[in-house]
Amino acid sequence: MKQSRPGIVVVGGGHAGVEAALAAARIGVQVTLVSQRRREIARMSCNPSIGGTAKGQLVREIDALGGAMAVTIDATGIQFRRLNTGKGAAVQASRAQADRQAYLTRMLETIEQQPSLRIVEDEAIGITARGGRVRGIALKGGGELDAEAVVLAPGTFLNGLIHIGEETWPAGRMGEGPSTSLPVSLTGLGFRTNRLKTGTPPRLAAHSIDFGTLAVQLGDADPRPFSFSTERIVRRQVPCHVTRTTEATHRILRDNLHRSAMYSGRISGVGPRYCPSVEDKVVRFGERSSHIVFLEPEGYESHEIYPAGLSTSLPRDVQEAFIRSIPGLGSAELTVPGYAVEYDAVDSTQLSHSLETQAIRGLFLAGQINGTSGYEEAAAQGLMAGINAALWLLDREPLVLSRSEAMIGVLIDDLVTRGTGGEPYRMFTSRAETRLHLREDNADLRLTAHAARVGLVSAARLAKVDALERAVEVGREALLSVRTTPNAAARATMERVGLPPPRMPMSAWAVLGLPGARHSQLVAAGLAEVVPSRVAEQLEILAQYERYLVRLADDAQERRAWERVTLPPTLDFHTIAGLSIEVRERLARVRPASVGQAQRIPGVTAAAIEALMTHLRVSRSERFDVDGSTLEAARGA
Repeated sequence: MKQSRPGIVVVGGGHAGVEAALAAARIGVQVTLVSQRRREIARMSCNPSIGGTAKGQLVREIDALGGAMAVTIDATGIQFRRLNTGKGAAVQASRAQADRQAYLTRMLETIEQQPSLRIVEDEAIGITARGGRVRGIALKGGGELDAEAVVLAPGTFLNGLIHIGEETWPAGRMGEGPSTSLPVSLTGLGFRTNRLKTGTPPRLAAHSIDFGTLAVQLGDADPRPFSFSTERIVRRQVPCHVTRTTEATHRILRDNLHRSAMYSGRISGVGPRYCPSVEDKVVRFGERSSHIVFLEPEGYESHEIYPAGLSTSLPRDVQEAFIRSIPGLGSAELTVPGYAVEYDAVDSTQLSHSLETQAIRGLFLAGQINGTSGYEEAAAQGLMAGINAALWLLDREPLVLSRSEAMIGVLIDDLVTRGTGGEPYRMFTSRAETRLHLREDNADLRLTAHAARVGLVSAARLAKVDALERAVEVGREALLSVRTTPNAAARATMERVGLPPPRMPMSAWAVLGLPGARHSQLVAAGLAEVVPSRVAEQLEILAQYERYLVRLADDAQERRAWERVTLPPTLDFHTIAGLSIEVRERLARVRPASVGQAQRIPGVTAAAIEALMTHLRVSRSERFDVDGSTLEAARGA
């Protein structure tokens, strides 16, 4: 049976799929979300938490762009914590432990209440394409769904294979079958794929754990919401507990490495480097006598505990043995064993920056199919794929975020330009050249205007952000206009409020830029007026980062100049003189849209860029979106 009105079909109900479906429907197009099981939509397959270093930035950016993840975790979180609070604002991050079932239920309710969005319980078994353009999907239950655009977000289901020790069986995740036909369809359309692996720890029965012997980890006394629209967190918070592996744990693991699916050779996929299994830890970090384990409740009503740090693919009997060698877990009972899952992923360099595939127009990919790991990375891609699929239907320009304006821009540019390097990709703040600018605290200031332009946030929300931006600028100008001198009275006042006494005349803005200075201290010293807390926070961060942010802005302007030197999609890199065979192959594989993107492709040298620029200058014509002045500006002439 076919749809009467083709729109967008989103395949997969994980974190990428739900954000894609909601975004497209909210923009105003008809969306069908295809998922094998309605009641498993937005399921947290691994850690029941949202956020963390760099990931917290992604969640706040998703919220600033009108996504659902931040609002949902605010409504269902059971412990909220700010990380790295002793460091600068650029690396501070939010993390929340979720009530796993409540999160799923809340997200499903959001989807069910969204106009123009329907759910179909079925399995996509093929992509229909004609003339280089997507036409819909084929369903396992029979028939097809016509679509003008398709967002493919199948998670770990493509040829999914679960491993527990010597046991192996086809599955996308525990309790759900794999997708075996869809990978055949993708390779038939010419997509390059690779094999990746991820894993999860066993789940433990809460009643079998001796919590009284373990260190307690509490949430923040005044938890900070993820969403800019959440006033405050009022939910009851629950404690987590901390323990560590022992030498006995490591001995059991080393003695049974031959039974691990990973070390026995049964797993061919590459696992995440930065989230290794516990058996991988004892091999790679053999000098360490212990590794930390966080015992995290899975919800208010749940009787299961998630032992973060103990991902494994060892047999169940070995899992029980090493778990019980850990303090507090001597009588622990496994409710679900840990396991590894292998799956197919598509080479992400086959995508454009809108997450549309280069080979098939109207086909967008998001989430783990692009080689990423983590709920947050998946949700960010899903949101952008959903936005751009809707804009594609409406004949509007895609929304592409630059590396200098969003962590999401860094994530997508890394995937499209560099690929994942054959291993699951994880977001880090160090991947961003402008990470001092791409902070959690200013995500709405950076991105809300984009969301308003595509129709994902209201005019009232944009006006609120604009008012904040104006208030910060007014506050900055006021501080610049107030000066203090190094006389005795000023020194005494500064010392009284805990500020360093001035050694020379300086503005109140300069005083606020001193290490550790707070706006409230300036108010106490009579150097500033009281302002809302959000304005004060922005003033403090901007004053202390100012000289670095100015430099970043200059660097970003230079990078934007290179991005303006666009490359035509028909450019034959094999005809460009001065390029090595290897560089020609790399450029032809990625097909960069600009010289700036070409610069970021691994293995493309400065000499190769010069040869490319020479070719553009010689071959310049109307089919190239460049002119002499742009070329010279980009080269820094």
